[in-house]
Amino acid sequence: MKKALEPLLLSWRVPELRQRILFVLGAMVLYVLAVYIPVPRVDPRALQSLFEQSGGILDFIDIFGGGALRRLSIVALGIMPYITSSIVFQILTIAFPYFKELQKEGEYGRRKMAQWTRWAAIGLTLIQATIATKAFQSLQFGVLPPGWDVFFQTVIAFTAGTMFLIWLGEQITEKGVGNGISFIIFAGIVAALPQQVIELVQLAAWWQVLALVILFVALIAIIIRVTQGERRIPVKYAPRQARGKMVQAQRSYLPLKMAAAGVIPIIFAVSIVLFPGQIASWYLRTLPAAYTGTGFNVANTIVQLFSPDSILASLLYALLVLGFTYFYTAVIFDVRDLADNLKKYGGQIQGYAPGRPTQLFIDKVLTRITFAGGIFLALIALSQWWLPRLLNLPPTAGGISTLIGGTSLLIVVGVALEIMQNLDQQLKMRQYEGFAKQMGKGRL
Repeated sequence: MKKALEPLLLSWRVPELRQRILFVLGAMVLYVLAVYIPVPRVDPRALQSLFEQSGGILDFIDIFGGGALRRLSIVALGIMPYITSSIVFQILTIAFPYFKELQKEGEYGRRKMAQWTRWAAIGLTLIQATIATKAFQSLQFGVLPPGWDVFFQTVIAFTAGTMFLIWLGEQITEKGVGNGISFIIFAGIVAALPQQVIELVQLAAWWQVLALVILFVALIAIIIRVTQGERRIPVKYAPRQARGKMVQAQRSYLPLKMAAAGVIPIIFAVSIVLFPGQIASWYLRTLPAAYTGTGFNVANTIVQLFSPDSILASLLYALLVLGFTYFYTAVIFDVRDLADNLKKYGGQIQGYAPGRPTQLFIDKVLTRITFAGGIFLALIALSQWWLPRLLNLPPTAGGISTLIGGTSLLIVVGVALEIMQNLDQQLKMRQYEGFAKQMGKGRL
């Protein structure tokens, strides 16, 4: 434990890194404060009833917002429109050569892509804010009163809140340590934990709390082990001439991450699995209380089949996570470019000729470890559904499943590892710079 926290303790002694850490903490506090600013004229009882009958999808979305959606805060839409926009442009780099070439143009290309991503995020936010506001104003939900004045106020509030989070995330990336968007999601998850822990202690038995703590620690250890796990393929670089000097042959390795897709497959999969049940449950709310016709029976069957405790939904969830793991790994990992770059710089995998044979070998290895990573992500995702039921946790403490699996635990552990790695790199860079200065002073 002490070794794991050592980069953080050492960084606190460095004034510049301490300032960055304090900036991140201040930004996270600012985000939590924004969570408690609701849009005008919300009916809390209607909002609570909507969550109880949402089939779980609103609770899943609210995991990323620290309770912002449950309070209908100005940041209720969270950072998800920006994440969706980023994923879309990552896919476009595969579908259209223009975006791929733009991505290779260094700083100019990155700024251009970032600008387009922001504009696309604004468009997605306006669409989502419009749909959400109309739904909240509907007679079936009754969360917001009808009227165009309330509609425009709410849409503007939602859009401004998401733009604020995007700006805050960029400031954290520039002035803090690590990726700002990850920190925003991290802050939303952590902000909801104290209330969830209090609910669990009040409602659950002592043995349930103890079992949950044991599972929590065990899952963190497993997640760290798997997310840090990689297949290292030995690579040998032939002697070459660079800047008029002969560079000797070198040996290195090509690291392939087991869970390179991270949490994205779970986000895609759970949205698809819960969507039919959500639509069916909303349809049931529009029917008269005494109605039991064909429409009621069909909708009720869909709700039961796609509820989180359904075997069909669990199997479909696991298969979608596995499928999206392969898909997103292919999006972020271009095997052909990797093989071409190895060939360009004189690198060769032993036993495989440069070019096409190397590409096929890397693709074969990546397919195998991606399968293992997909199975791992599927099990972690299902743990958020099934472990609370195996432990027989009270239904009102269902939110505590955040602690024992699923998307939230992966994000929290991943961001914590990213923080420690970034701080460690910053410390090593400063040690190297200090050593270089000392060497320079000793020269004649």
